[in-house]
Amino acid sequence: MPPLQVVWFKRDLRVVEHAPLYEASQRGWMLPLYIFEPELWRQPDASNRQWRFVAQCLQELDCELGRLSGRERGLIVRSGDAVQVLEQIHQAHGIAALWAHQEVGNGWTFQRDKAVRRWAKARSVPFYEIPQEGIIRGLKSREGWRDHWEAEMRQPLVPKPESLQIPPLRSENLPVAVSEDDCPDAQLGGRSRGLALLRSFLSHRMRGYARGLSSPLTAPSACSRLSPYLAYGVLSLREVVQATRRRIEQVQDDPNAGGVLRSLQAFESRLSWRSHFIQRLESLPQIEFEPMHPALANERTEVDPVLFEAWAQGRTGYPFVDACMRMLHATGWINFRMRAMLTAFACYHLWQPWREVGLHLARLYVDYEPGIHWSQIQMQSGCTGISAFRIYNVVKQSYDQDPTGAFIRRWVPELKRVPGAWIHEPYRMPLEMQRECGCVIGVAYPTPIVEHEVAARVARQKLHAAYGTPEAKAISEEILKRHSSRSRREPREPAKRTPQLELFE
Repeated sequence: MPPLQVVWFKRDLRVVEHAPLYEASQRGWMLPLYIFEPELWRQPDASNRQWRFVAQCLQELDCELGRLSGRERGLIVRSGDAVQVLEQIHQAHGIAALWAHQEVGNGWTFQRDKAVRRWAKARSVPFYEIPQEGIIRGLKSREGWRDHWEAEMRQPLVPKPESLQIPPLRSENLPVAVSEDDCPDAQLGGRSRGLALLRSFLSHRMRGYARGLSSPLTAPSACSRLSPYLAYGVLSLREVVQATRRRIEQVQDDPNAGGVLRSLQAFESRLSWRSHFIQRLESLPQIEFEPMHPALANERTEVDPVLFEAWAQGRTGYPFVDACMRMLHATGWINFRMRAMLTAFACYHLWQPWREVGLHLARLYVDYEPGIHWSQIQMQSGCTGISAFRIYNVVKQSYDQDPTGAFIRRWVPELKRVPGAWIHEPYRMPLEMQRECGCVIGVAYPTPIVEHEVAARVARQKLHAAYGTPEAKAISEEILKRHSSRSRREPREPAKRTPQLELFE
């Protein structure tokens, strides 16, 4: 058997629209490789709920690779350090070339990939890393980036190989769990499930998208729910974009389909913004660890263990905040507006460190995508210097997004007997009524850990002081020039000498 073409699967767990797999398959004997890296799953942003999703995707990938090779199974699994695993394969069988997609992961995977590149160079093994999702490695300017992304999305999909020549090598078993983490209602992995969600969304669920995406009551069915399948590459971004555009073409001439068309266009826009934020992490990897703007670098440096734990476990005394956090614990997903609110409440009202807040949320998200996550954590915590400070009024959000209290009652059962007039602010309920409904505040359910209006006012004062200096304004201008997205069709993000304050009250 000649030396092998090794295809290294990371966050691209599919056989369709997979350029490294297709290219390697045209060159003879190949080895589809997944490396289970224990150190990766010990990182502070990793969790067992994420691993379960990945493991389910790998099981389906294994079967699909087997069908292409005429065998029951086709994926070769090894466990350990990536460089050591590759060296063992090279010594035993010879590696003619190593193929992979470029990955925009966390800081750990970035360093791991650099180590693999050094190993490949030292062994004279060609290492082909193929870009995806319109991301440009080594990008110096965002000028014209949106045009590049559009050109990438228009490219034909890479075909699935007709057959694969895979040697009968041993494959290790995947671990059942990597940590203790109970997420009973998490989405299940696998390309077949991702495709089913894509079809159902484009055929009928998107009708409620624009109206339903803001409330956690309606968002679970109104949103596409494709985020984990995109995050781990079970579906490629390009195939989702092209499927969406085909659906837009079907309805755009229908005079009665205005709402459907607007929902589809809004969804397509979010797909492009997805890559925009991943590109930001690719170009500025330090935003996982450092604030983009240094104005608050000396603020929010210490975790208050009492405040942080109350927020992290959904015990803040604000029913809507707690319901959102508890839903996230149980399902591994919540809609974007509520993700922003949870981040903002922790970082503004509670004045907790943005990175610790971000790590806790990252572990809870089944669909954790580092590029999107850390960009959004920085934006929603006031760290970018170019984004609006969105300080959510969590009580108003409760009235607006859960008017009857149905969401609160589902996820905060302590309050299930509280009358509708008090469900959003049970701490204002007369003591006699608290006793009647079996929910004495401070006993059955916590007293609010902060007074939200006072905490918001203090946060606004600190933000204005930090970002209002001439030095801070100059840094904001420079950040905007370097990292905003520009093209002929889409104007650049509006310049702000001081970030705008947005109050969701």
